[in-house]
Amino acid sequence: MKLAIERAALLKSLAHVQSVVERRTTIPILSNVKLEAVADQLSFAATDMDLAATDRAVAEVEQPGRTTVSAHMLYDIVRKLPEASRIQLATDEGGGEIALTAGRSHFTLPCLPANDFPELGNDELEHGFVIPVADLKRIIDKTRFAISTEETRYYLNGVFLHAYVQGATSLLRGVATDGHRLARVEVPLPKGAEGMPAIIVPRKTIGEVRKLLDEVEGDIDVRVSPGRIQFVIGDAVLLSRLIDGTFPDYERVIPTRNDKRVLVQTKPLHQAVDRVATVSTEKSRAVKLALSEGRLTVSAISPDAARAAEEIDASYAADSLEIGFNARYILDMTGQIEGDDVEMVIADAASPTLVRDAADPQTLYVLMPMRV
Repeated sequence: MKLAIERAALLKSLAHVQSVVERRTTIPILSNVKLEAVADQLSFAATDMDLAATDRAVAEVEQPGRTTVSAHMLYDIVRKLPEASRIQLATDEGGGEIALTAGRSHFTLPCLPANDFPELGNDELEHGFVIPVADLKRIIDKTRFAISTEETRYYLNGVFLHAYVQGATSLLRGVATDGHRLARVEVPLPKGAEGMPAIIVPRKTIGEVRKLLDEVEGDIDVRVSPGRIQFVIGDAVLLSRLIDGTFPDYERVIPTRNDKRVLVQTKPLHQAVDRVATVSTEKSRAVKLALSEGRLTVSAISPDAARAAEEIDASYAADSLEIGFNARYILDMTGQIEGDDVEMVIADAASPTLVRDAADPQTLYVLMPMRV
């Protein structure tokens, strides 16, 4: 293999695939990116056996060929080269090394055979649809903060996607929960998604897709089967296994009989919780919200007797109430609320609280209270 390629093109494609590669793996080939030079392009592939990423870039190919090389090392080298560099890549006759030359810089990296590079499989992806970039961003941004990181409850380690069709209502729902909070967002159901299976997209896949969405506009091609999902984002393609598990019946968690409503400005609430939580313990991050007519008081106390309180205006006309929450959960939630006001609907100090963006009826959150 012998070719020349512009640094910018090489760096962009490597950035799209290298983050899939795990830093620590017991299988050497999984640390590598597969490079394949054909005609006028260089293609890239990386995998961790659950998620595979491919991309391509224009290159001047003098001699076609393929090999694999350390993904993170190659990416770090290219990233540190001067911006306008033109890079030559060439493997030796035995295929055991690849030489990278750019100006006066020269690197030689060990290679592993491309034939040993694993394929994620080629299951038929029966369901396909096109979704606007803005809708896919919205699903991810509004839900991913609530994805569980607890590996024992693996079925919560992703975003639950499913079609919701009832009468004239056709929606694509994204849901995430870690058992302490829940986020649900709805977007119009894309054409072709009506018969898609309900799926759980892993946390890592969600993160990799989100990185790529900022670089493209328009629509994203998505294909789904019961076990896989594929995203085509520009020249990049992400193919991922889905979480094999049953997502809980989240509708049962969403309260329907809460009767105490409070409307408060999003930014002042976020800032007050952030300031007051400074004195709370790092472990619990507990804050108390005390509601009375026209007023909400945020307070916290630490084991060593540090105390903080802040009062903000609120629209509230029910009986006085005190309820505790994890400050981090409130901050994550208010960080995703784009409207000026947040609405909280509360039953009592021990029941789940329903939270809505007053300007966005298609997104809702549920917060479990805590003792403070």
